Amino acid sequence: MSLKFELTKSEKGEFYFKLINADGGTLVRSEGYNAKASATNGIESVRKNSTEDGRYELKEASDGRPFFNLKASNGQVVGTSPMFKDAAARDAAIAAMKSGAGAAKVDDKS
Repeated sequence: MSLKFELTKSEKGEFYFKLINADGGTLVRSEGYNAKASATNGIESVRKNSTEDGRYELKEASDGRPFFNLKASNGQVVGTSPMFKDAAARDAAIAAMKSGAGAAKVDDKS
């Protein structure tokens, strides 16, 4: 599966990235960064940490839908997934990240 990072800039001047699968679905999105270099560092952190099982924090929304956070080695969240319909869909997204995030190209739309 071919994944890509999409780097964008909001109207307020903050930089964000998303990791997108081949179908255009978002696997994780970032927080807002004041500097483009910080967002780029966040992308590198996702690439580095996506292969490590222990970096995924499995969560459940108040309505029961599963999602996850990807954390860096310092414990900081570097990406948050959307809500999934079930745990199998969440687990499939994690598997896709583990196999494809490291080689994902950046589509800079900022």
